[in-house]
Amino acid sequence: MLQIDSVNVFARSHYLPLFSRLGAYDPALLDRVFMSRTTHYVEYLAHEATFVPVDDWSLWRFRMDDFRRRWAAPDSWVSQNSRTLSWVQDELRDRGPLRPAELRADAPRERGTWWDWDEVKLALEHLWRTGDVAISGRRGFERLYALEEQVIPADVRSREVPRQDAIRELVHRAARSQGVATESDLADYYRVRDRVSIRQAIDDLVDAGDLQPVQVRGWERGGRPVPAWIHREAVVPRRVDAAAILTPFDPVVWFRDRALRAFDLDYRIEIYVPAEKRRYGYYSLPVLVGDRIVARIDLKSERASSTLQVQSAWWEPQARPGDADAIADELALAASWQGLENISVSGWGDASDAVAAALHINRGGVLRHVHDRQRQA
Repeated sequence: MLQIDSVNVFARSHYLPLFSRLGAYDPALLDRVFMSRTTHYVEYLAHEATFVPVDDWSLWRFRMDDFRRRWAAPDSWVSQNSRTLSWVQDELRDRGPLRPAELRADAPRERGTWWDWDEVKLALEHLWRTGDVAISGRRGFERLYALEEQVIPADVRSREVPRQDAIRELVHRAARSQGVATESDLADYYRVRDRVSIRQAIDDLVDAGDLQPVQVRGWERGGRPVPAWIHREAVVPRRVDAAAILTPFDPVVWFRDRALRAFDLDYRIEIYVPAEKRRYGYYSLPVLVGDRIVARIDLKSERASSTLQVQSAWWEPQARPGDADAIADELALAASWQGLENISVSGWGDASDAVAAALHINRGGVLRHVHDRQRQA
């Protein structure tokens, strides 16, 4: 699942999971598949904001209904701003799909109690959460908003999926994606807060033979095993030869409890931490080697000098000798993917020297001829 994120220091988060799994693909392909108005995908809060198949729209109706109920009270923002909501819907009906800026350009100029641009943005977000509005692609990175019926086919809109059936399907997908998971893992994958329904879904899937209870060595709480389930299609490999740079929003590591339990990775994003108080860097990325998270590296694509900057590099507890070479190969691949010719390594972090040495550069120096390094790898 591709979680959408606007931070673009190295590359926006939704481009990275495919890079981690496929290598240096053309990002324009992702734009064409997921962001064009002719797409088979839309955006919704499947985890946070993510790309979802149009055919899954009705699967999320229970979540849309939950949002609608949450804001139904007479003293809620929605009840107090019905005029703004109606105006936004009328504009989209007559002129949609629209960028928010296009709505603003045609907004009423009166200065009464109801008109405020922030309220219009809130109205768009509310209508999207409740399913009255859908995202009809993006222009650049800016969303195009439209009424649901302008984006979602009639047969999909009319499809009814009972709440428990929807949650069961989501738990099944989460289990298939994660392979082995605890109840909390299964609940977090699609951010389903209804634990009663999650437990019922697990029981149903066990009865159907889709899930099997297991114990995972090291997954304990208070000296007792944490209950876990393995999906019937999951295969335990004899060895894992993968290496990948991950986004913090990759499903492999995005749930902090699971990342800590499975990889000994205690991860917090430091975007909102003052620079002088950051421990690892602005937007450090976990690095997978084999079946271990071995390091975290803070990357920046510096276009002016065509340089991939390794702003910090830190070892994780599961690192082993030789991991620096795998990291160096992934950095060369990442630079090539971003169309950058050089790599530089700063002196910040206990893995910086080893990474610089694996890249055959002095710390703080610059590796040139990235493509040559790739061919050697």
